[in-house]
Amino acid sequence: MNAILLVGHGSRDPEGNEELLEFAQAVADRVPGTCVETCFLELTRPSIADGVQACVKRGATRVVLVPIILFAAGHAKIDIPMAIDRAKARHPQVEFVYGRPIGVHEKIVSILQSRLKEARPVAVPAGMNNAVEASAGVTDEETAVLVLGRGSSDPDANSDFFKMSRMLWEKLPYTWVESSFIGVTQPSFSDGLERCVRLGAKKIIVLPYFLFTGVLIKRIGEMTEEFAEAHPELQVEIGGYFGFHPQLVELVLERANEGLFGKVAANCDNCQFRLEAQEHHHHHHDHDHDHDHGHDHHHHHDHHGHHHEHDHAHAHSHNDHNHEHHHEHLHTPSVGDSSGIAGSGQVKNS
Repeated sequence: MNAILLVGHGSRDPEGNEELLEFAQAVADRVPGTCVETCFLELTRPSIADGVQACVKRGATRVVLVPIILFAAGHAKIDIPMAIDRAKARHPQVEFVYGRPIGVHEKIVSILQSRLKEARPVAVPAGMNNAVEASAGVTDEETAVLVLGRGSSDPDANSDFFKMSRMLWEKLPYTWVESSFIGVTQPSFSDGLERCVRLGAKKIIVLPYFLFTGVLIKRIGEMTEEFAEAHPELQVEIGGYFGFHPQLVELVLERANEGLFGKVAANCDNCQFRLEAQEHHHHHHDHDHDHDHGHDHHHHHDHHGHHHEHDHAHAHSHNDHNHEHHHEHLHTPSVGDSSGIAGSGQVKNS
């Protein structure tokens, strides 16, 4: 029996964890009769080991782990594969398959477009120019969209974030679509806002590139309000995070199908962890280097030699560690039969 184990990051904000669980239920509702379980990397429970155990107790003989993470950096490249290695040792009778994170996908562009259309003016104190007055006469040519990501210590992940911003720009009538980050790397959120001003934008739409709510989402809202108060001459709007968008549910099921019926490949060429591992190859592991976790991805990582940044000390939700291993896949799963995910439909080539 196939099982889908959705792996969220985990948040210090209980609301963020609850939203992930509600999203997981929306995924499960799309595939009635299929075993769907949820777990978290850190900060809350159930853990990955708990999630695996739940799948096994329900009779699963093959489990696909799908990271509910926007891009793949340290967690998706190292932590989840290590957890899979431990699961294999505990449950040798079960086959484990590692699916891809959400990553670069046209469905994400569509979700961003939806959230952009739903963007609302940021409230400013009474007595200041309100958004309606500030927006008078503003055209698309004078509008900038500032896509705001979490930020990663992985350069390949950050470049994929910029790629998604570019893909969004191709679909919009606005003159500018800029990219910035709330932490870890540059350009910062304040830098991005300042750049939009310098470019001559009279309207700025802040578009968070986050899955669910959390400490960072709330901080972004506060910072956007502060900026709007300091610039009453501008129209400032803010869009929503991804949330329970139906295309996000579809994409997660696509990733699950890809793992169960297709071939999940990973791009190791730009992986900084692999490069660092080569420099520390003389160190020893207490687990198997060639962790075959279902996507032909043999990094020979020295996990203990890595000093990748998880930023655990920061007070934010970490909803999306960035880094995507993206490739084109051609596969035709037998969806709906006894070996597949019932009711999930034909998988599109991503």
